[in-house]
Amino acid sequence: MKQRIITGLIGGAAFIALTIVGGWFYFALLLLLAIIGFMEYRRMNGVNAIHPLSLIGLAGTLVLFIPWDEFGLDNPAAIHMIWLLLFLLLTITVLTKNVITIDGAALMLLGAIYVGYGFHAMFEVRNADNHGLFTTCMAFGAIWASDIGAYFTGRAFGKRKLWPSISPNKTIEGSIGGVVLSLAIAVIFALAYPDIITVGRALLIGLIAAVAGQLGDLIQSAYKRVRGIKDTGSILPGHGGVLDRCDSWLVVFPLLVMTGLLPL
Repeated sequence: MKQRIITGLIGGAAFIALTIVGGWFYFALLLLLAIIGFMEYRRMNGVNAIHPLSLIGLAGTLVLFIPWDEFGLDNPAAIHMIWLLLFLLLTITVLTKNVITIDGAALMLLGAIYVGYGFHAMFEVRNADNHGLFTTCMAFGAIWASDIGAYFTGRAFGKRKLWPSISPNKTIEGSIGGVVLSLAIAVIFALAYPDIITVGRALLIGLIAAVAGQLGDLIQSAYKRVRGIKDTGSILPGHGGVLDRCDSWLVVFPLLVMTGLLPL
C-alpha cells in the first residue's frame, strides 16, 4: 500500500502538471502512454515486439493517435485509416500463407483502435480551442470521483457483488456510490463555471464518466481474466501497467467526444 500511495502521488502530480501545461508536453505524455499501452496489449496476447503484427499494430496505433492538423496536415478520415490498417494486417495473413492468422490480425486491429483513438480523444479534448483545460479537468475529475466513490462506498456498504465472474471485489453499492460522486463533481464544475457548461449537460457528462468508466474497468478485468494475468504491466509499482490505470479513460473520452457533450 505504501508503494502504491507513493507511486500514485508522484505519477499523479506529474500527470496533472503536464495536463495543465498542455501543448506538446501533454502530447508527448500521451504519445508515451499510447506506445507503452499498445506494447502491453501485444504482450498480453503473446506477440513478440518485432513480430510483423506487432509492428503494424503499433504503427496503426500511432497513426490513429497523432493529431495530424497540429503538423499542418489534413486529418485523414478515421474510417480510412482503420480500413488501411485492416488491409495491411489481412495482407500479412496472405503473405505468410496463414502462418499469421486472421485471429492475430483481428487482435492487433482491435488493440490499435482501442489504444490509439482512446489517447487521441484525450488530446483532442485538451487541445480544443474552447476551454480545453476546463473540459479535461472536468472529465478526469468525474472519472476519478467515480473510482473513489466506488472504492470507499464499496468498502463501507458493499454487500451485493456487481459482477463476480469478472471482478470479484466490485459491488453494486460501490458502483452506485461511484455514480453519485461523479455526478456531484460534475455539478460542482457546472455551478462554478455556469458560463461554460449547464448543470444538465454536466449531469450527462458525470453519468457517462461513471457508467462508461466502470465498464472500461470491467472490460480490462475481463480481458485479463481471459489471459490469466493480474496486471497488464509493471511500469507503475503498486498500480500495474498503463492499461490498468487508463482503462476508464480509453472508454470515457471517446464517448464524450462522440456525443458532443463537451464544449470543444
